[in-house]
Amino acid sequence: MTPADLDDVERIENSVYAFPWTRKNFADSISSGYSAWVVRDAGAMLGYCVLMMVLDEGHLLNISVAKDAQGKGVGRFLLDWTEKVAVSLGARTVLLEVRPSNPVAQGFYERHRYERIGVRRNYYPAPGGREDAIVMRKTFLAGEHQVSGSARQAGRGAL
Repeated sequence: MTPADLDDVERIENSVYAFPWTRKNFADSISSGYSAWVVRDAGAMLGYCVLMMVLDEGHLLNISVAKDAQGKGVGRFLLDWTEKVAVSLGARTVLLEVRPSNPVAQGFYERHRYERIGVRRNYYPAPGGREDAIVMRKTFLAGEHQVSGSARQAGRGAL
């Protein structure tokens, strides 16, 4: 993800979330050096993700798929890619938050071996107040998600 991608990122973000990240959130993520990627097909953006690394832990901050690309494997591709890069950067685990009101996302992460480990109270903005977040974690086994040198060096860019 680069600043040139932000128009498309913002369009998708606003179309899939009632409380979207702002363009500045994405710009700040890029300028902070977080790993951020987009997926495009014939120039059309299908999705994106943002990963922050802290020591040996990845934190998946955002993963989103355009409405017309949902259900076609883009989310699975992005999650797998994120995990591979996190492991290549030394992650033993990846954490994420998901809304209790989003059972589709919860099921997606559970199918990919993420476990519920806690709750962050009043984490998300919600209609009429705040909503908790379910914290989920995936722990990687030794040798899981081995990646090539080119993936390790990918850091940021289009997939």
